[in-house]
Amino acid sequence: VQLQASRGGLVQAGGSLRLACTSSGRISGMCAMSWFRQAPGKEREFVAFHRRSGGGTYYTDSVKGRFTISRDNAQNSVYLEMNTLRPDDTAVYYCTAARFHIGDLKLWSSYHIWGQGTLVTVSS
Repeated sequence: VQLQASRGGLVQAGGSLRLACTSSGRISGMCAMSWFRQAPGKEREFVAFHRRSGGGTYYTDSVKGRFTISRDNAQNSVYLEMNTLRPDDTAVYYCTAARFHIGDLKLWSSYHIWGQGTLVTVSS
């Protein structure tokens, strides 16, 4: 299974952007799908995850109320709707998938499949 993220892009502060991540295989069996990001010169950080069980979602504090993660098993895709974007949202965004739940789903190491990353740039 491979994950392919849609192209990011350049957006002005306050704008919106939707990222899509499509899997080459079924995601219905993945216990969790998530997004991480890495800003220039910074550590990679967790953004959001969507759990298969109950459809629960979780967000890092800095994106709560602005970002929404969703999952479409029929399309084998996971999405990240980003609103009210800020310059500090500028980063390479990665989608990930966990085949089974082990450890903290906010950690990169808890996932088994990673996409190639897509750059989102927010201008002030």
